Amino acid sequence: MTAISTYRGHKIEFIDNDWIFSDTKESTSKTHKERSCGKCDKFETKEGHDACLGTLPGLMNACCGHGVEKNAYVQFLDRYSIHGKDAIIIIEILKKR
Repeated sequence: MTAISTYRGHKIEFIDNDWIFSDTKESTSKTHKERSCGKCDKFETKEGHDACLGTLPGLMNACCGHGVEKNAYVQFLDRYSIHGKDAIIIIEILKKR
């Protein structure tokens, strides 16, 4: 049985001790920088942020979830984090600022 997951909105699978993109069969560790977000189709910023988010005020880290709601999160400067649908709501509020 093959382990299956997602990476930045792309389906991946674990084969021969390596996570690979399901569509291209390329190693995620070697080619992940060459892949855009599976949801918005944008590449990460030079700072490593999700392009659809950019830099959001008051956050240490954030992820849009790349089309998978449960994978979205925000981490505040005090290290407290919120995940899933609530994180997406916070992201949308902060993007409007």
